[in-house]
Amino acid sequence: VQLQASGGGLVQAGGSLRLSCAASGSNFRINVMGWYRQAPGKQRELVASVTSDGSRNVADSVKGRFTISRDNAKNTVTLQMNSLKPEDTAVYYCNAKHRNGLGSWNDYWGQGTLVTVSS
Repeated sequence: VQLQASGGGLVQAGGSLRLSCAASGSNFRINVMGWYRQAPGKQRELVASVTSDGSRNVADSVKGRFTISRDNAKNTVTLQMNSLKPEDTAVYYCNAKHRNGLGSWNDYWGQGTLVTVSS
C-alpha cells in the first residue's frame, strides 16, 4: 500500500489547513485510516483516525478543532485543521491499518508533511 499525503504548509495561529492522503496499491479493505504527528523531540502521536464504518478516534488536544473524514470508495482520508495553534506544529503522517487473515495488524505510512503554525 502506498500513501500519498499533501496539504501541509505554513499558517498563522488561528488559521486553517487541510491535509489529504490517498492510498493506492491495495487489493484489500483498509480497516483504519488516520493521521499521526511528530513534533521535534517528541514521540509520534495519534491525531485522529477513522474506521471503514465511520468510527472516529480523535486526540483530546485537537477535539473541536480538527475533523477527519474518509472516502472508502476512493481510499482517501482528509484532515481539516481549524483554529491552529503553534503547538500543532509537527510533521504529519498519514497512516493506514489492515487486519490480515491471521488477525494481526499491518501498518502503512505516508512520507510525512510538515505543518508549521506561527504565533
